[in-house]
Amino acid sequence: MKYLVLIFSVFAFGQQNTKVDFKSVIGKIAINTVEKSVSGNVIYDFRLTNASDTIKIDAINMTFTEVKINNKSVNFKVSNKQLLLFEGYKSGKNLLSFSYKAKPKQALYFVSNQIWTQGQGKYTSHWFPSFDDTNEKVIFGLDITFDKKYQVISNGVLKNETIIGSNKLWKYRMSKPMSSYLLMLAIGDFEKQVFKSKSGIPIQLFIKPDDKLKFEPTYRYSKVVFDFLEKEIGFNYPWKIYSQIPVHDFLYAGMENTSATIFAQGFVVDSIGFNDRNYINVNAHELAHQWFGNLVTAKSGKDHWLQEGFATYYALLAEKEVFGEDYFYYQLYKSSLQLKNAAKTDTIPVMNEKASSLSFYQKGAWALHTIRESIGEKVFKKVVQNYLKKYAFQNVDTDNFLTEIRKVSNFDTEKFRKQWLEEYKFNSMETSILLNKNTFIKELMNVQKMREESLISSSEKYKTILKSDSYYPVKTEILYQIKDVAFEDKKELLQVAMQTNSLKVRQAVAEFTTEIPIEFKSQYETLLDDDSYETREIALIRLITNFKEDENNYLERAKNWMGNNDLGLRTTVLFLSQNAIDYDKDLKTRNLHELINYTSPIFESSIRQNAFQLAVQLEPIDTKVLKNLVNSTTHFKWQFNKYAKDYIRYLLKTEKYSVLFKALLLELPDNEKSQLQKLIKE
Repeated sequence: MKYLVLIFSVFAFGQQNTKVDFKSVIGKIAINTVEKSVSGNVIYDFRLTNASDTIKIDAINMTFTEVKINNKSVNFKVSNKQLLLFEGYKSGKNLLSFSYKAKPKQALYFVSNQIWTQGQGKYTSHWFPSFDDTNEKVIFGLDITFDKKYQVISNGVLKNETIIGSNKLWKYRMSKPMSSYLLMLAIGDFEKQVFKSKSGIPIQLFIKPDDKLKFEPTYRYSKVVFDFLEKEIGFNYPWKIYSQIPVHDFLYAGMENTSATIFAQGFVVDSIGFNDRNYINVNAHELAHQWFGNLVTAKSGKDHWLQEGFATYYALLAEKEVFGEDYFYYQLYKSSLQLKNAAKTDTIPVMNEKASSLSFYQKGAWALHTIRESIGEKVFKKVVQNYLKKYAFQNVDTDNFLTEIRKVSNFDTEKFRKQWLEEYKFNSMETSILLNKNTFIKELMNVQKMREESLISSSEKYKTILKSDSYYPVKTEILYQIKDVAFEDKKELLQVAMQTNSLKVRQAVAEFTTEIPIEFKSQYETLLDDDSYETREIALIRLITNFKEDENNYLERAKNWMGNNDLGLRTTVLFLSQNAIDYDKDLKTRNLHELINYTSPIFESSIRQNAFQLAVQLEPIDTKVLKNLVNSTTHFKWQFNKYAKDYIRYLLKTEKYSVLFKALLLELPDNEKSQLQKLIKE
């Protein structure tokens, strides 16, 4: 993919300020995949309602030429962040045109044979002159000319596709306004399936051709989630179409671009992987943002909980629809423990732009749950409907939402604001009362109290619970409590647990049984066949550790295992084979090369990270692994970049690694050499 041309057609609702009202913009944009640059011609139509000294358009590190207003060349200034206009415009209607070029360091990414954007917050201005202020709402249209072999996805409805030689022209149009950070583009080799929601909204689901057998488990319950959220929110989906696209090395789990969610390739799973890590919560969370964040957008950072808290809570409600009430309450219970513990050191409340993600997401969700439980589901739904209807396609603050609550209930919004939004402490008393409405939570807490009892006094109770239909966390709690008990004393309980056929309960047996007696060996070996890659990995490690004489048999059984997209299971198998004494030498060599290869830049960061964790432990140390680790310090994905730097810092504390890294300096390209030198000098 060397070159593509984009034609933007954008119509803006003027909210930049009270003086300038941008109405429309048309842009012809070229993306050069060799240079990783963007260039184009742009025409803005705007109205000046009051005298203004300067008009600003956000543009990060862009160069501009041929700047004209009303078809006349004008002087202008360019900072590293903005295009500044100060002459040539008049009261009323004006036409602004210019050419620009940028080489984005972020927001537009070229990964393998994919191109995708991530404008979270205010980053779209790195690749398209736009507005970092989320209060500026714009209607976007995007025309893209590109190689017809690829799929091109953008915001809104695909109005037309036209073949032009070896290329194709895609015409996308939005009909309602949105903030610039929600502009998106995804290009790659994808297949798609389309179905309609109960309300008639087309839902487009994309996947790589190599992953087409994973389509069903990846997108399982997608229609259920969509239909549920429309009904639960009580406000029709605000856009005309919804698309979902998985991409390589995405920066986060997902991003709720208007009408089109981009999400991480790691959520593409097969039927076994679905049981370990599925897309449902991320799916529901990003979809909920189409209302909370995209339809109504927070005015400022301190009101960010109105987006993340709502999306987190409605995602939980959607999961409740899929997995049941006990699942819902268990997630609330776990987040309550996180928040209670975090409050010991985190003193920043929800209504603060510097609040943690845990506060915005989980405490925000808990805040909404307390309101819903207090005023009732029907009244809460009415509040949300009124709130969305009144502020649709606008920006909101917390008072806007609280006012809608007061209109239909006697709920004390001031007390709520102080306790949940302005106080950093977590209201454990109120949450405990709400959690104890659920029978399963009561049972879990009762079993937790049994931690101080002897096994003799608890054994029969444990057995009864393990044989019951109690939700799995109650049973895994029992297995946690007996993990250090002698096998003979807990043998019967373990056998009962294994017979539950619950993946989570059996996984707990795998995890908490570190020493496997010979009489339990055959039963434990059945864990290698469970429909969970995580369980298989734990069981394989435990069995090889306990029965070294059988490691070749276990490795033979696992030799073709791959696991999920991060290849965590695969890299574990490869690593274990290197420590096997009598393992086939040729196969061991091939496995070593495969493991080392997974550390290279041609693979996703999640695969590389798993490979690094294991390959670095092998002796003798392969310098290719260390080179690839240094290379990772220049990766665009900040989480992986940080991991690589922290890992090198850790290794440099050991003399042998310090010597090896220093010896590598002469072999590294300048950017990698610079990163390593900084780490060595620390």
